[in-house]
Amino acid sequence: MKATFLYGAGDVRVETVADPVIQQKTDAIVRVVRACVCGSDLHPFHTRKPGPVGAPMGHEMVGVVEEIGSEVSTVKRGDLVVATFTYQDNTCVFCQEGFHTSCLHGGFYNKPEIGGFQAEYARVPQADGSLVAVPGVDENSELLPSLLALSDVYLTGYHAAHMGRVGAGKTVTVIGDGAVGLSAVLASKRLGAERIILMGRHQSRTDLGREFGADEVVAERGEEGVARVRELTRGEGSHVVVEAVGHFPAYQQALGSVRVGGTISRVGVPQYSEAPIGWGSLFSRNITLTGGPAPVRAYIESALKDVLDGSIAPGRVFDRVIGIDEAAQGYSAMDSRESLKVMIAF
Repeated sequence: MKATFLYGAGDVRVETVADPVIQQKTDAIVRVVRACVCGSDLHPFHTRKPGPVGAPMGHEMVGVVEEIGSEVSTVKRGDLVVATFTYQDNTCVFCQEGFHTSCLHGGFYNKPEIGGFQAEYARVPQADGSLVAVPGVDENSELLPSLLALSDVYLTGYHAAHMGRVGAGKTVTVIGDGAVGLSAVLASKRLGAERIILMGRHQSRTDLGREFGADEVVAERGEEGVARVRELTRGEGSHVVVEAVGHFPAYQQALGSVRVGGTISRVGVPQYSEAPIGWGSLFSRNITLTGGPAPVRAYIESALKDVLDGSIAPGRVFDRVIGIDEAAQGYSAMDSRESLKVMIAF
């Protein structure tokens, strides 16, 4: 099969490798129908040190089950499924408490022994907890982009809003006009936010953000951006600030934009290890800091109903479709901001 590997910063290659096989009784083999490039894939795309062995890439996927291990019972051969971006058993104590990304028997893709989803076939460990069948939908459906968004990007935005306790009467500021930020706008609207401010400067993206539910767009960054948010909120700041970028300046903007007693919810994969949390930043203003990797499995069944009945169309974040042989161009297009989010069709 063809699969995508990252050998070093900017060095994306598509290679022919052996098809995956069942290794554990809880595995499934899935033929990939749609995959995509994630904003978080760009972090190693910028920083990975060159080496002789490439990292398998991709953690978002919709596909068709080809084979199952003897202990798999929730999906069967021929099912169209959405794969969550982590694998988990959905039964351990942390899964039961809603934090599937910390599953005692789970983990992350993109490791040599696991593989990635930017490939023609994928091995999915803990298939019962990691694959969700989509009834009545086939691999030619127009819903595939929105189903793919449930694998990670939309539900990461939803997680940010959920952890920030977005609801009626709340003003929400979303920092970042990437696919996760726009998903957080859509999710915040879905959860009943009274007012949504989107901080971004790419008009094609912020226009989609307005369609998803943003009431105002703030193009300024840094201190100017914070001042504008303060101006829009009578100097008080936002009840919830979603940080969907992952870089330290975005965290600083969040600190400046959140109101007393408010919440900063981070879902941008942090590219920094230290940040102010003391008296002058969080403590004195009773600010809550929350967020983390999204437990997609906790939310996917509810969101799946919303996609199937047409209540939401999160797949609108995909603005370019490529084939597997064009994977390197897909990374470059997202890195240069020529594309919001690239989908790979098989």
